[in-house]
Amino acid sequence: MSELTDLYQDIKACQKCILSQGRTHAVPGEGPEDASIMFIGEGPGFHEDRQGRPFVGAAGKYLEELLESIDLKRQNVYITNVVKCRPPGNRDPQPDEIDACRPYLDKQIDLIRPRLVVTLGRFSMQRYFPGASISRIHGQPKRVGNMIYYPMFHPAAALHQPRWRSLVEEDILKIPELLAKLDDIEEAEPELPQAQQLSLF
Repeated sequence: MSELTDLYQDIKACQKCILSQGRTHAVPGEGPEDASIMFIGEGPGFHEDRQGRPFVGAAGKYLEELLESIDLKRQNVYITNVVKCRPPGNRDPQPDEIDACRPYLDKQIDLIRPRLVVTLGRFSMQRYFPGASISRIHGQPKRVGNMIYYPMFHPAAALHQPRWRSLVEEDILKIPELLAKLDDIEEAEPELPQAQQLSLF
């Protein structure tokens, strides 16, 4: 078994926060262990909790359509969430729940080593773009250390608020060019993380 498979077993047995008490299934994530792109959402919803897979509801179907627009399939990318168990009633994940799952997400990034991490929604964005507003920084990549982070609105937000849909679709279309230009993105200054959004377009 791979280290990633071992990690999945740890996540499925996790009891670190209250979310574990109400889950049907933990949702570790899925995708190739050598994926070039990792998408990080917020947390599992109803369908994800039932199936143990990320992004299998309406937002997942829309994400697959977005991937197809840049000639990618779901199986080409790695998909996970900030928290691995469904928050009750699909409420926002709480800080202690995010913190409890943080080591799992760190390990996934470390093992997969994607060239690009796409954050979907404000809870996955906040960790890498502290203090920033998603409506202001979406579609603007930033290097932190040896990793490139690219914030986007969550697909569910585009489904619920049509005004975001065109922005999501514009941002996804930038990814192929971004991958081609990764080496040109300068490293962000660590003392001013939210001031170093770098647009390539």
